[in-house]
Amino acid sequence: MSAMAQEPVPKVASPLQVAKAVLWSFLGIRRSAEHESDVAQLKPAQVIVAGLIGAAIFVLTLVLLVKFIVGGAA
Repeated sequence: MSAMAQEPVPKVASPLQVAKAVLWSFLGIRRSAEHESDVAQLKPAQVIVAGLIGAAIFVLTLVLLVKFIVGGAA
């Protein structure tokens, strides 16, 4: 067994990289090179969890914004 026969271990993305990828995906703006890098580093579970957290924050922000606007009009 030689060292050249071993496959390199893929680098695992940090939570900040996962959040960045999910936020850019929410906007629909991704470069091809960044997409390829994300595919190599991100695990599906990371993306799902980050997407759910991002969606929850987005919905809560909208709810609070509407309550603030409607509450201010009354």
